[in-house]
Amino acid sequence: MIGVLDATRHADPRHQPIFNVPAVIVVLVALLVAIQLVRQLVGEELDVEILALFAFIPARFDATVFADGVLPGGSGADVWTFVTYAFLHADFMHVGINALWLLAFGSPVARRFGAGRFLVFFLFTAAAGAGLHLLTHAGEPIPMIGASAAVSGCMAAALRFMFATDGYAAWRADTAQHAAHMPAPPLGRVLRDRRVISFVAVWFAINIAFGLGAPSGIASGSVAWEAHIGGFLAGLFAFPLFDPVRRTPGDRRYAD
Repeated sequence: MIGVLDATRHADPRHQPIFNVPAVIVVLVALLVAIQLVRQLVGEELDVEILALFAFIPARFDATVFADGVLPGGSGADVWTFVTYAFLHADFMHVGINALWLLAFGSPVARRFGAGRFLVFFLFTAAAGAGLHLLTHAGEPIPMIGASAAVSGCMAAALRFMFATDGYAAWRADTAQHAAHMPAPPLGRVLRDRRVISFVAVWFAINIAFGLGAPSGIASGSVAWEAHIGGFLAGLFAFPLFDPVRRTPGDRRYAD
C-alpha cells in the first residue's frame, strides 16, 4: 500500500489529469444544474408546486400555521424535505456558487470516502442543516432551498484531513491523492491548528454577517446561515463515522 502511495506521489506530473474530479461530484453538479433547468422550463405555477413539495418549510411542522393538507406531500414530505431542499436553488447563479464550492471541497472528501459514503454524508449534512434551521425558524412559512448546508459539511470534513500531509492542503495537485489515504488527526489536534482556527473563524464570521445583513435567496428571505452552521458542525463531528481510513494503534504521528 505504501508503495502505491509513493508511486502516486512521485508520478510524472505530465501524466496527471488536469481536472481530477470524482465522478460522484460531476454527477451531483450535473443533477443540480438539470433540476434548475427543468424548473426554469416548467413555468411559475408548476415551480411553486415543486417548491411546496420539495423545499424545506419550517411551517410544515407547525399545525398553527398550516393546517393538514395545505402543503402537498403529507407525512412523507415531512421526511424527504429534510434532504430534497438541497437539490433546489433560487437561480443559476445560486447553483453555480454551490457547484464551485462543491467541486473545491466535495472533491477531496468524495475521493476519500468513495461515492456511496459521500452521498450518504451529503444527505446527512443537508438534513443536519435543515434540523438546525427548523430549531431557529420554527413556524416560518418561507421555504429554504440550496445545497449550502451539505457543502458546508464538506468544508468541515475536508478540514479534518487536509493538513495531514506534512502541512500542505489536500487540494494541492501534488498531495491530493496522498491526503485521501492519510489517517486523519484527532479533532482536538485539528482544532489547535492555526490554519484551521483561522479558516473556521473567517467562515463563521462571513456566514453570520451575510445572514444578519445581506439579502439573498428567494422571496424576501436571507442567507440561511443557521443551516450552513448545522451542516458544518455535522460534517466536523460526524466525520469519523464516514471515514474509511483508520489510524493504527502504533501511529503516534496523530496522537492527540
